[in-house]
Amino acid sequence: MIARDKTFLVTGGGSGIGRALVLELLSRGATVITIDLNEKGLQETTELAQDKKDRVSTYVLNITDKDAVEAFLDKIVAEHDHIDGLINNAGIIQPFVKINDLSYDAINKVMTVNFYGMLYMTKTFLPHLLTRPEAHLVNVSSMGGFVPVPGQCLYCASKAAVKLFTEGLQAELADTSVNVSVVFPGATSTNITKNSGVTSPVSESQGSSSYKTLLPEQAAQIIVNGIENNQIRIFVGSDSKMMNLLYRLNPRYATNLIAKQMKSLLK
Repeated sequence: MIARDKTFLVTGGGSGIGRALVLELLSRGATVITIDLNEKGLQETTELAQDKKDRVSTYVLNITDKDAVEAFLDKIVAEHDHIDGLINNAGIIQPFVKINDLSYDAINKVMTVNFYGMLYMTKTFLPHLLTRPEAHLVNVSSMGGFVPVPGQCLYCASKAAVKLFTEGLQAELADTSVNVSVVFPGATSTNITKNSGVTSPVSESQGSSSYKTLLPEQAAQIIVNGIENNQIRIFVGSDSKMMNLLYRLNPRYATNLIAKQMKSLLK
């Protein structure tokens, strides 16, 4: 689906990949509605849109509140008439600890935001998308959704749930007007750690030299290219592509490789 003249709803548009997606879609001639819990972040996104900000609408919304999400659909239809694309991008990570040390509060929070938030948005807006001549539903999983990462086991489980849920939707909607994509970002330079309320085990010096990351703008360009080419799987970054291949060829080796990289980061 070509972005130009289409209306997209993007979750998590107040920062990171979400913000970059808003700006990338605007650059391609789309109208964008974006939501986030961070009102200041949404205002900054609007300002960054510069001369295109008349095509941006921002709303503060908690995607984990099912009733609020359902009411939001009526608001969007009343104010914007329709949407053609939904990008479920919002997500958080867990504290960098082993599962034995992870609290149930943290477990519930990660699953609620990453899976149920995506589910509420999908269930609420899918009937509307099905009325459009052409539509696109995009769910952002993670490289951690197909390869295990010690210290992020619960995060990986939530993103694996997003992966399989989305792939199931692809099959269910194959004969409809709604295209479906699942996105697997690799390491990307965002503030997801801070936004998740998590302390990073990587120092700034380590982050700049030892861990190569993709810029959010690069990630957004890859994702929107994938949408416009109707790709069902969108791998973002060379690390995501490489680990997908490696994990398929040799799961044990891939798992051990990631575990070795994470070992120094876990107490």
